[in-house]
Amino acid sequence: MASLHGAVSSSEIISKSAQNREASMRIGIIGLGRMGTALATRLHGCGHDLVVWNRTPEKARGLIEGGAVLGETPVAVVNKSEVIITCLLDASALEAVFGGDQGILAAEVNGKLFIEMSTVQPKTQRALAERIAAIGGGYVECPVSGATGPAREGRLIGLVGGSPDDVARARPVLEQLCRRIEHAGPVGSGASLKLAINLPLVVYYQALGEAYSLCRHLGIEPERIVDLFSDTSGGANILKTRGAMIAKGMRGDDPQPVTFDVDSFRKDLRTMLVEGAERGFSLPVTERALSVYDEASQQGWGARDGTSLAGYWSGRSAARSLDERQDD
Repeated sequence: MASLHGAVSSSEIISKSAQNREASMRIGIIGLGRMGTALATRLHGCGHDLVVWNRTPEKARGLIEGGAVLGETPVAVVNKSEVIITCLLDASALEAVFGGDQGILAAEVNGKLFIEMSTVQPKTQRALAERIAAIGGGYVECPVSGATGPAREGRLIGLVGGSPDDVARARPVLEQLCRRIEHAGPVGSGASLKLAINLPLVVYYQALGEAYSLCRHLGIEPERIVDLFSDTSGGANILKTRGAMIAKGMRGDDPQPVTFDVDSFRKDLRTMLVEGAERGFSLPVTERALSVYDEASQQGWGARDGTSLAGYWSGRSAARSLDERQDD
């Protein structure tokens, strides 16, 4: 029994460890970018045996040293796993991993469950689900809301699309990764929600930069500005969770550690615009935000954390204002 002070007894630890071993699975993880590595770290900590693959094997080193098995190809990962998680950059990366002689679809797929966690268009998810179903596999999409820190702690929000049966199969794994699982409907539904949820956040970083441009001349510390905004109707939840990084970005510094960089946000913005166009409507605010993100990337900000954008526009505006005054 836990003590009154919240300490955990050795018997509880042993019991929990035994439960983890009893419920452990052989999980394949394909794609070891920042998020893929965080997901793998979490699942390894939950007692699962991992088989991992990445296009650049060096990124798997830490996981291998921790006990994961390196699969030489996506085929090898699938053949050695019960559940396979993919977390990749875009549709092209997914096709490279699913297709080809050594791709997922060339493996023994029948009866296995795939959990696809990339941020792509709904049609991409539906097409992959159809290809997996045609050879006997189960398929659930689960793009997530949250950064690498919450991923390592099992506090993501899972935006799930799939059949009730496949989602029920995936739920034990997803519950170890997510604090909330939102089953939105069939495959493709999760992707739609993910794009919708990401859009206000990406636009907000630009809006915050423009807002800071209007008060930067006051000389108020960025930390104080962030705290003030978070306490008003002009605040967003991100100010409470990542306020320190945003303030650092406002100073013009490079927020660290990088969890989701500017170029990745550009990819998401482009995906939103394509999805909107295919559904017959425009996204003018998104389109304008993308132009600023593109400009920031061209100025060398592409690899910076997305929170840095709160400082990009205000810094750019201040520099141009100074140049104009000097010209006068």
